[in-house]
Amino acid sequence: MNKKYLATILTAAMAASLAGCGSSAAATTATAEAATAAAATTEAASGSSDVKDVKGLTIAFIPKLTGNAFFESANDGAQKYAKEWGFTVDYEGSPNAAVADEVQVINNVVASGVDGLCVSSVDATGLDDALKEATKQGVVVGCWDSDVTSSARTIMVSQGTPEILGKMLVDMGVDALTKRGKDPAKDAIKYCWHYSQATVTDQNSWQVAGEKYIAETYPNWTNVAPDNYYSEQDAEKAVTVGASVLDAHPDVDLIICNDSTALPGQCKAAQNKGLTKKDITITGFASPKSMIDYANADVLEEWGLWDCGVQGAMGCYMVAYLAAGNHVKVGDKINIPDIGEVEIMSNDCIKAGDTTADQDNGVVLLPERLVFTKDNAGNYNF
Repeated sequence: MNKKYLATILTAAMAASLAGCGSSAAATTATAEAATAAAATTEAASGSSDVKDVKGLTIAFIPKLTGNAFFESANDGAQKYAKEWGFTVDYEGSPNAAVADEVQVINNVVASGVDGLCVSSVDATGLDDALKEATKQGVVVGCWDSDVTSSARTIMVSQGTPEILGKMLVDMGVDALTKRGKDPAKDAIKYCWHYSQATVTDQNSWQVAGEKYIAETYPNWTNVAPDNYYSEQDAEKAVTVGASVLDAHPDVDLIICNDSTALPGQCKAAQNKGLTKKDITITGFASPKSMIDYANADVLEEWGLWDCGVQGAMGCYMVAYLAAGNHVKVGDKINIPDIGEVEIMSNDCIKAGDTTADQDNGVVLLPERLVFTKDNAGNYNF
């Protein structure tokens, strides 16, 4: 328990007496009876009759890099929900997707006295020491989007399992190839992957799962670049690497970009060469706003993501929930106000063979993922 948390106990207790522990923003404006019922639902879902309030806490929300549409949208969502929940989200990051930069950000916010960290990691293990040191100093550490070693954090809020997301990436490619007149089940499809780097836990796990799915379902496909293409989440490099893919493999049928920087970069490279979705299939993960212009220009057929604003908010809430003094274990169900009920799952749901501590360790999954086209992308504000 850190000093800042001690200073917020009285504030949280007063707020709880007015609003009810864990009640939603809607419930706080309803009748006292409705607020009490909402609180009881939260307490039952979390398996506790003494849920401690998150009000007054400060959570540092740390992206892989700033200036990227995905992370900025995630911050917008985290700020919106945190305001309703009554705690502060301090968005801190570096414009460079580098381990050294992210470690420095972590050290700085810990020194500032935050109650918790919610981190999207640029490397699977590179932040472990800094995060373990933060824990020693009484700061609760959680992850979202991209994980670290599970023993270096409490909760990870993941967009889905590798199997779910790897299959989704391939299926979007299959659908777009079919609309292009290809037969993915019979034609000799040539494909490759372009994303940030092999050391990023989430993207690499999706690629591995996607490769397994392709081998089992589409043995007629050929990966023309088994070592993959990487652009290190650098927007300019994503375009140059994208051009290199097209130059090296002019007959490639499908490029899968499981990275929100690589996908627009690859589409820009294709557009620069005068290619459209009739000539090549490009798909992957990125926010709808960052890709709508390419969709309208018919450079790509479809792409996907999830509501990163909700994911960012969920990550910050789960860290705040633990920083407030609550505890969780695998199987517990927590009601996140205004979002819904989530279940604590074991770490091996996103990393095969991983172990999970008996308390305050595990994974929470987002409830859904989204597929965008030029027809529906405008319906989403991120």
